[in-house]
Amino acid sequence: MIHAKIKEAIQTYSDELTQLRRRLHSEPEVSWEEFKTTQFVCEYLDQLGITYRKTEPTGVIAEIQGGRPGKTVALRGDMDALQVEELNRDLEYASKEDGKMHACGHDAHTAMLLIAAKALNEIKEELPGNVRLLFQPAEEVAEGAKALVKQGAMEGVDNVFGIHIWSQMPTHKVSCTPGPSFASADLFKVTFKGRGGHGAMPHACIDAAIVASSFVMNVQTVVSRTIDAQHPAVLTIGKMVVGTRFNVIAENAVIEGTVRCFNPETRNHIEVQLQHYADQVAAMYGATAKVEYIHGTKAVINDEYSANLVCNVAADAFGDDMIYNEKPTMGGEDFSEYLEHAPGSFALVGSGNPDKDTEWAHHHGKFNIDEDALTTGAELYAQYAWAYLNQ
Repeated sequence: MIHAKIKEAIQTYSDELTQLRRRLHSEPEVSWEEFKTTQFVCEYLDQLGITYRKTEPTGVIAEIQGGRPGKTVALRGDMDALQVEELNRDLEYASKEDGKMHACGHDAHTAMLLIAAKALNEIKEELPGNVRLLFQPAEEVAEGAKALVKQGAMEGVDNVFGIHIWSQMPTHKVSCTPGPSFASADLFKVTFKGRGGHGAMPHACIDAAIVASSFVMNVQTVVSRTIDAQHPAVLTIGKMVVGTRFNVIAENAVIEGTVRCFNPETRNHIEVQLQHYADQVAAMYGATAKVEYIHGTKAVINDEYSANLVCNVAADAFGDDMIYNEKPTMGGEDFSEYLEHAPGSFALVGSGNPDKDTEWAHHHGKFNIDEDALTTGAELYAQYAWAYLNQ
């Protein structure tokens, strides 16, 4: 199942892998601004002699041509950072950019995929098929995967595999279960319009603050009372802007939130119910409502064959005790876009280590990874490609 030369190469390049990750971590670029990161990836691929093309405006699609004919497997690594202030100021490789940091591990993903590419390139004559490398921008805004697909990332691809480093799992553990992995992630905005006026004369007004507050309280019953409890869903109000002054009845209120679930029917149901609840609450007070519902990422549903292959590869490469059964998360991931075009799977590689203070939540300013997990991720990328092409 595994290739001994790949394992040996990954171990040989472990120090280089760490340095690649630290370089990327210190120079974070947020979504659609990954110009230096894109150039860094291209220069590294040039050194390896791997053909590639830049995508617009950022990102890279590369390909390792195998020595024998066969299928094409795609490996995806995202590379954008977040608008989060780095709080790990004692790190020698801390972010050099104020208000920006790799708080989700995409620096690790890019570094792992580069070293996996280096190992695979060294055995390319043995490969029965091709390995496509997707260095993806703008995952954090759920736009990068769509952009790469539009620019040909999945043309001729038979299977696709991705990895996310995961601070909630112990270092080196690998999880890839068939079925739901990451939830769909949608956004919504509800605007209520009432009638403003003097704070001392509420009887002459329609108070948008009251309307919005009523909506916030009532809309939670969409999940608790209208959806089958066996179909998990989350409806969160994250922002409410209402009013302009302490003694003025608010005329307008704007509410923003997110919807997370795994079932497409549940997703559609919540969208319809949001409009229904907004209209009914507004009508009760004599106000009006406008609902904007924006479909974000679809749910990541791991293909059974691919997920089982990941676990078999991980067990052979690292041992049966490294397999971990992580529960599905309500977090979103635009890896789902690739799964619309080919079967595949998305694995989690643990990087949480209390002794190294790397169990902080993703997107937190203290987020960091146990760098021992880098070789696990890099080898899993490469060994999966080898195993899939040899099936």
